[in-house]
Amino acid sequence: MSLILYKCEVLCILRSSRATAHPRADSFNSAQWQIYFTSSALCPFELFGLRSSGLLQVVKESVRIPVYVMIRPRAGDFLYSDWEVEVMKRDIEQMKIHRADGLVFGALTEDGRIDTELCMELLAASRPLPVTFHRAFDMVHDPAVALEALISLGFERILTSGCDCSALEGLPVIKRLVEQAKDRIVIMPGGGITERNLQRILEASGSQEFHCSARSSKDSTMKFRNSNVNMGGSLSIPEYAVKVADVTKVRTLNAIAKNIL
Repeated sequence: MSLILYKCEVLCILRSSRATAHPRADSFNSAQWQIYFTSSALCPFELFGLRSSGLLQVVKESVRIPVYVMIRPRAGDFLYSDWEVEVMKRDIEQMKIHRADGLVFGALTEDGRIDTELCMELLAASRPLPVTFHRAFDMVHDPAVALEALISLGFERILTSGCDCSALEGLPVIKRLVEQAKDRIVIMPGGGITERNLQRILEASGSQEFHCSARSSKDSTMKFRNSNVNMGGSLSIPEYAVKVADVTKVRTLNAIAKNIL
């Protein structure tokens, strides 16, 4: 399950709901991080996670920090059908019922612009919760125009890699977006951020938040393993490997950010 932890104005992703229930999660609680997790049952686990109001309830019971939920009905592009829009609206309804503290979503038109009509509908359904526009932003035709549209719509934050493969490669665009935003909306770099490049990205962009995959892989505890069946794993993500939150990485990233922000 994809989780994002956010402290003050710093954000990072963690890949394991179990990690938040672990006693070491107290280090997140005491630091006042914020958790995001994805809500999507119709796409690959490693891409987006699983829709589960049960997960949201368990996480809410396990931590003392805000929990945001991503609303995305499938993998792929961000041009949604009427059926998919209905799924998103019902997901929003369910996550509000189960006390999500905020939501994360995005939608585009076929020509790569912000789908303002759909976003207005989803924002209305989300009220009074704050909403982040996710990396659908990185697929827009004109980032500067898209930024103004999202500010007008009332989004709280934009997650972006600067319309490039990683935040480091998109750093010039991220810097321009931060300057254009002028504190009207939060610009949050994300994509390929690690302990090795976080300082450079924060200092060069002027951003006050970040998004990264503070995770590591651990071997499954399964003793019997059927090597003839693939349940969605791949060469890069072995079937008997589990992505988990890496507390050491989180603490390192937190220390770097605190030294800069």
